[in-house]
Amino acid sequence: MTSTKADLIDSLYKQLGLSKARSTKVIESLLEIVKKTLQSGEDVLISGFGKFWVKEKG
Repeated sequence: MTSTKADLIDSLYKQLGLSKARSTKVIESLLEIVKKTLQSGEDVLISGFGKFWVKEKG
């Protein structure tokens, strides 16, 4: 199953009772941190979830 950004936002909204606006801000902030970390050349490890890295393609 694929989860979209909207799915993640909706999950926070339903499971934690955050407002839609707050849920959106949390997910957007998390994704921005991951993106900036990857852009700087570092890997991202979220224990229990996964490891992300930039892979060069030919």
